[in-house]
Amino acid sequence: MKLISAVVAAFLAFALAGVPTAAAVQVEQVTRAELLSRASTWLTANNGDRVPYSMEKYWTDGYRQDCSGFVSMAAELGKEDPRGGPNTELLATDRYTTPVAIADLMPGDLFIDPVDEPGEDFRHVVIFERWTKPDRSEYLAFEQRGGVGTDHRLLTYGLEPNSKYRPVRLKNVVG
Repeated sequence: MKLISAVVAAFLAFALAGVPTAAAVQVEQVTRAELLSRASTWLTANNGDRVPYSMEKYWTDGYRQDCSGFVSMAAELGKEDPRGGPNTELLATDRYTTPVAIADLMPGDLFIDPVDEPGEDFRHVVIFERWTKPDRSEYLAFEQRGGVGTDHRLLTYGLEPNSKYRPVRLKNVVG
């Protein structure tokens, strides 16, 4: 009987190998240039104006109008499950990203603060574009922020001592 159970278990393991599980993330690959180009579309998508910020509303493309919905849209992470794309906490997990050193940042990487503490850095994510100073003390980034909507501006998030922002690389970004 043990032999039959072992054979059945081995057969099932072989037969099910490669079958996506509920935890598997099915996302399209996107190049760094495509990600940045998609991010820039929200700067004028609202009849020539920025997409307004909202944690409850969804833009016409189906993505949430908050920072993580914006990153999900730019990176083509999918919007059906979870609806509007993964939130900031989920983006920070190894399902979607991997840590990277600040010195190794590339266009399309992220600075993310998934910590749930009130304050100026209350859960946020931005898309790194490029360094603007040789000493890497400032960078140009895309973000979706409250009171403004989609923005493209100079930032220092993640560069300050003891910052909760961490540099990460999206797993579906290539090139």
